[in-house]
Amino acid sequence: MNTRINLAAPLLALALAATTTAWAHSPEESNHSHGKSGRAPEQLGRVSFDNSCAPAVQARFERAMALLHSFWWREGEQAFREVLERDPNCAIATWGIATILIDNPFAGGPSTVQIQRAQDAIEHGRAIGAKTERERMFIEAVAQYFGGAPERNHGARIRSLSDAFEIIARRFPDDDEAQIFSALYLTVTQDLTEKTFTSALKAAAILEAQSKKHPDHPGAAHYLIHSYDYPPIANKGLQAARRYIEIAPSAPHALHMPSHIFTRVGAWQDSVTSNLRSASVAKAAGDFEDQLHAMDYLAYAYLQLANDSAVKRVVAEAPDVQKSATPGLGEAYARAAIPARYAIERGAWQEAAQLQPQPTRFAFIKAFTHYARALGAARGGDAAASESDVQELARIVDMLKAAKNAYWATEVEVQRLGASAWIVFARGNREAAIDLMRTAADLEDTSEKHAVSPGRLVPARELLGDMLLESGKPAEALAQYERSQVRDPNRFRTHYGAGQAAAQSGQRDKAKQYFTKLLEMTGVGELRPELQNARRYLAGD
Repeated sequence: MNTRINLAAPLLALALAATTTAWAHSPEESNHSHGKSGRAPEQLGRVSFDNSCAPAVQARFERAMALLHSFWWREGEQAFREVLERDPNCAIATWGIATILIDNPFAGGPSTVQIQRAQDAIEHGRAIGAKTERERMFIEAVAQYFGGAPERNHGARIRSLSDAFEIIARRFPDDDEAQIFSALYLTVTQDLTEKTFTSALKAAAILEAQSKKHPDHPGAAHYLIHSYDYPPIANKGLQAARRYIEIAPSAPHALHMPSHIFTRVGAWQDSVTSNLRSASVAKAAGDFEDQLHAMDYLAYAYLQLANDSAVKRVVAEAPDVQKSATPGLGEAYARAAIPARYAIERGAWQEAAQLQPQPTRFAFIKAFTHYARALGAARGGDAAASESDVQELARIVDMLKAAKNAYWATEVEVQRLGASAWIVFARGNREAAIDLMRTAADLEDTSEKHAVSPGRLVPARELLGDMLLESGKPAEALAQYERSQVRDPNRFRTHYGAGQAAAQSGQRDKAKQYFTKLLEMTGVGELRPELQNARRYLAGD
C-alpha cells in the first residue's frame, strides 16, 4: 500500500525503540495495497509511536495507530491483531486492541462482548510482558477502563482512563502520543452542563500545539474538532475540520467528522459534501455504522436546505443498510433519528405519530422515537394518542436516573416536558402549555447536545417560539427564535418562524431579513409551503 506516510530510515527502524515517522507498505509488505485494484493509495495521515516491537512490524503498527485515531474500529482491530500475529512479543499491540474495543469514547460504551474481548487482550498483554515502563503504563491505563464491577457505567470508566493518561502525559512530557490521547480523554470527560468548557479547551490547547508540531497527524486534527464541538467555540474548529478531510480521506470518519463543526456553524452544503463522501467510503468498506452515522448528519443538512427529495432518498436507503452484529450508539441513533427528523422537520405530524420504536440496548434512543410520536400526535390535534408515549418517556427517565446516566435522563426529561406541553396546548390551556414549554427550553439550555447527534430533534426553544406564535404572541415568539438561533444557527424552521413572527409583529425589515436569508440558505429549494410564503412576502413588499 502506498500512503502519505513515509517510512523511517532503515537504520532507525532497526532500533527497538525506533520512531517510525509514518507508515507506508509496499504491495509485497501488505495485503492492504490498493495498487492492483486501481484504487487510490490509502491516505490515513502521519503517526509516530515509539515502541519495542520488532522492526518488521513498525509500519503495520503505525498504520493501526492511524486507523485508531480515525475511529476505524473494525479495520483498526484487525490491523493490531495482524501486528501481534507477526510479532507475538509486541505487547503494546494488545493495548491497541483493547482501546479499539472501547468503541467511540464519546458514545455509550462497549457491549458485553466487546468488554470481554478487551479484557482478554489486556490479560494477553500482561502475559507477554511490556518491555518498557511506558508501554506497561499504556496497557494498565486501558485496563483502568475495563476494570471494576460490570455495572460500572461508561462515564466512570472514561474518567479512570483519562486520569491514567494524565499521569502518563506528566511522566512522559515529550511523548506526543501520550499528550494526544490524554487530550482526547480529557475532551470526553467534558461536562456538557459546564458552560466554560474547561476540559475541552484545556485539551484543545494541547492539541493545537500537537497540530503545529505534527500537521498531518489524524488524531490531533480529529480530537480538535471534538474539543471545539460546542456552539460558542465552534468557529475555532473550522481550520481543523478542513485539514482533517485532507489528512485522512481514506477513513470514513475523517470525512464525516468535519461536519460536526459545519453543523455547529450552519454550513449545510459543506456538511452535505462531507457526509456524502463519508457514507460512500463507509459503504464501500462495509462499515455500516459509519455509513449510517454520516447519513444521519446528511439527512439533517438536507432538511435545513429544504432538499426534501434528497433526504427522502436517505430515509428510503437507511433501513436497507445492513445491521452490525453489535450496533453501536451511532448506528442505533441514526436508525431512530433519520425517519423522525424527516417527519418533524417537514411538519408531517401524522407521519411522525405513526413511527415505530426499534429494538435497541440504548433506552434514550427509544425515547427519541416516542418523543417524535408524541409531538406528532399532539401537534396533529390528537392529544390522547400522545399520552402513552409521554408515559413511556417518564419511564425511561426513571430508568436512566437509576442507571446514574444523568445526561440522557435530562435530555429525555426535556422531551417529556416538551411533549406534555403540546398535549396541554392541544387541549386549549395555552398559558399552562407555554409555561411548561418554557421549562423544557430552560432545562435544555443547561447542557449541550451530545456528540453522536447533529442536534436535538427540535430545539426546545424553537418549539417555544412555535407555541407563542400559534398563541398570537409574535413579538415574544421572535425573541425565542432569536435565542434558539444562537445555539443552532441557520436552522430552516427557526428562520421561517422568526420571519413569520417579525411580519406578524410589524417588524417588516426583520421579516425581510429572515425570509431573504431563508431563500439564500436553501437556494432553489423544494416547493415547501414555507418557501412559497417567504417569496410571496418579499414580492409584496
